[in-house]
Amino acid sequence: MRLKTILFSAAAIVATPCLALAQAAAQTAAPAAAQGGPSAAPKSAPAAVEGVTVTGDGAAMRSSIDRRSYSVSNDLSARTGSIADALRNIPSVEVDVQGNVSLRGDSNVTILIDGKPSGMFNGDGRGDALQAMPADQIDRVEVMTNPSAAFRPDGTAGIINLVTKQTRKPGATGTLRANASTDGRYNGGVSGNYVNGKLTLSGDAGFRHEQQKAWQTIDRTTAAGTSSQDGVFENEGDMVNLRGGIDYDLTPKDRLSGEVRYRRMQFDTTGDETYETTGAFPDYTRATDAAMKRDNKAVSADWRHQFKGSEHQLTAHLEYEQTDFSRNSTAFTDYSAGADVYELFGFGADQERTNFKTDYARPNVGGGTLKTGLDFEWVKNDYDNHGSTGPSLGSQTLDPARTNRFLFDQDVYAAYVTYEKAFGDFTAQGGLRAEQVQINGDQVTGGQTFENDYFKVYPSLHLGYTVNENNTFKGSYSRRVQRPQVQDLNPYRVYQDPQNYRAGNPYLKPQVTDSFELGWQYRKGPAYYLATAYYRSSEGVVTDVVRDLGDGVLLTTRENLNKSRNGGLELVANGRLTPKITYNVSANAFWNEIDAGNLGFSGTRSATTLSGRANVNWQATPKDFFQINAFTSGKRLTPQGHREPFQMVNLGYRRKVNDKLSFVVTVQDALDSFEDKAVTDTPTLKDVTLRTANVRAIFFGFTWNFGGGKPRPEQFDFGSGAVGG
Repeated sequence: MRLKTILFSAAAIVATPCLALAQAAAQTAAPAAAQGGPSAAPKSAPAAVEGVTVTGDGAAMRSSIDRRSYSVSNDLSARTGSIADALRNIPSVEVDVQGNVSLRGDSNVTILIDGKPSGMFNGDGRGDALQAMPADQIDRVEVMTNPSAAFRPDGTAGIINLVTKQTRKPGATGTLRANASTDGRYNGGVSGNYVNGKLTLSGDAGFRHEQQKAWQTIDRTTAAGTSSQDGVFENEGDMVNLRGGIDYDLTPKDRLSGEVRYRRMQFDTTGDETYETTGAFPDYTRATDAAMKRDNKAVSADWRHQFKGSEHQLTAHLEYEQTDFSRNSTAFTDYSAGADVYELFGFGADQERTNFKTDYARPNVGGGTLKTGLDFEWVKNDYDNHGSTGPSLGSQTLDPARTNRFLFDQDVYAAYVTYEKAFGDFTAQGGLRAEQVQINGDQVTGGQTFENDYFKVYPSLHLGYTVNENNTFKGSYSRRVQRPQVQDLNPYRVYQDPQNYRAGNPYLKPQVTDSFELGWQYRKGPAYYLATAYYRSSEGVVTDVVRDLGDGVLLTTRENLNKSRNGGLELVANGRLTPKITYNVSANAFWNEIDAGNLGFSGTRSATTLSGRANVNWQATPKDFFQINAFTSGKRLTPQGHREPFQMVNLGYRRKVNDKLSFVVTVQDALDSFEDKAVTDTPTLKDVTLRTANVRAIFFGFTWNFGGGKPRPEQFDFGSGAVGG
């Protein structure tokens, strides 16, 4: 496995400059990209977060002063797979086998949909949601490693914004999609739009069925002895996604919009585990049956007033969202010595979120652009755990140690201002965000309450210098925060199995990170090259810590580290090798140092990680399109050990029948190499946990565009290259 990782990483790092040289030789055969300024806004504003400059149609990669934007319209894995599958092909982004997302090695990432937060991506179920939600309605992925002060500072790694597809063609149009795999997975959806004068109606409906088999092994050595735990789990479930939207132009300058959304994710899991040990704890076998459901409902209203000039506008947004999560399970544990145990567990988490946001943008203020706004958010959480045990079914009694209720409210009141101005070839954007946070927690069962009110400011700075029409230098700084999640603060222990417990820490403090970047960008015709050096310094890093409770039983909780530092160099190349072959490759050399001395572990530890990805597209004929993409993620440091590298290779083929109909075939995890291995190695505890799943599958699908007007181009051609700058 280590040799495979080294080869993957070395290939990505070597390929980046080599493809750049090959690109230069091939440019004479490739048409130059269209060059131009920002286009006028269409009838309905795109779903992208404001700020990306667009030049050319369907650019694979775009950039602006504070972000990069990647098209997934030509990613065949996104056509048939989940959002997690689409993110795995995005530079800087990593997604492990459990759906956990990280950005340049930092898992504290904020995920938005069309610039707005979603309850589906909060809490422990975020990884499940990313692996269950289909990606076929995602148009672009925006990556902001140093967002400006106009954005919330949550997420020390930065922001990933999922931009959904928007169609504003006159008349009625729509798209029908369906895909099925060789292992019983399938998904489908329909989207439609109706445009008539001042009125625009849009809607989406999607369904995804997942089934997967997973394996987990845990080898553990403690003072009590050695143990081995093996489990096999079968997961099956469905995801439903519904959305309806309306835009109405009240006047030529005023637009009123509304949207309703409903998402449901429902999974059933059965598991069989065996536990063997040399210690005093008895061996056992364990059978589990669990049902999980997550409902997400939201309604929002928007108003936009356009002043004279396309960039002078005032917007207001009001949204209410409710997310209900439940997990109920039964377990039977057959001990080799002593009485057997039947267990019933229930876990519920309900969240209500209300958000009001207003933004004002005005150009030509002292020769620059001024943006300011208010952002208020009120969040209420209700966590309810209950458990009962007994020697047989129907004879269980309530277990107080596994029953508790936790209430948590968080209100955030924020105001921001940014100002951007060009001084010849030099551009500067400065910003400041001020936030007042009010937190109230109530551990109802234990009678514990706590409050935490604080005021903080978050500055940002972005600089750009244009050397010539092809070369640009950029620098940036931002301060970010990682607030503890609700479940991180609940002190009651959550029972996972006889050997594993999890608990929160009500004394957790927010993690604050200062992030610096310096980059060089080259763009000419279809070629785009980017080199970025970055450095992050964090105080009070929130991390998992594992403690031995005795008899081989472990408790995982959350703690604040003293500090952490990391930095690295990221290389990205995008362009054309021949008139029919395009590529996108990236590599990241990442250094990380953590200080866990305050937790009683060895003081400062450091490690260097290599990761990379490559995507090659071949337009064999006007109707036949082939694709291969691969990635590898290097070794990642943890306070008590590390996580092993992982990698994946995907293949794809698309056949365009006509302008309305196309078929697609994809092979996911073609080499069957995707796995997750975590190692804990301290003087008193050694633990190796390996998780694998039958990710490999072949998908068959089709897309049919219907309705009036010319259908949206399939965008086979990457020739327009990267834009912006």
